[in-house]
Amino acid sequence: MSRDVQVSAGAAYDLGLHVVWCPEYRRPALEGCVAARLREVTGEKAAANGRRVVACEVMPNHVHLLVKTSPADSPAHVVDQFKRYTSRVLRKEFPHRGSRLPTLWSKSYFAATAGAVSATTAQRYTGTRYEWPWRKEKSR
Repeated sequence: MSRDVQVSAGAAYDLGLHVVWCPEYRRPALEGCVAARLREVTGEKAAANGRRVVACEVMPNHVHLLVKTSPADSPAHVVDQFKRYTSRVLRKEFPHRGSRLPTLWSKSYFAATAGAVSATTAQRYTGTRYEWPWRKEKSR
């Protein structure tokens, strides 16, 4: 993922989230025009909530999503919003898909942070905190 630091009051962050979820019973329900529409709807929902989709891979039986989010958003909330919105839109636009699946998405999901900072970078950052000019002035 590219480095895209966001700034808010009191924080600077670059948080990426890798999310995977599956259709109910892991059936291959995401093919053709359904997969294309799922990509569009995912982008729409991300933009509406101030998030940015870095990558969206739709496989026949699961979805991989890399999304940039803010520190105020919990992974569970982010996943819930994507799954709820996409399920509602896809089941409305493709009603024939609902005949085999009582619900579009399974209840489970996988979420992991997709960080851009390594452990050595973090150590270097914390190890040089007293070398900053304003820290030297205060210590005198």
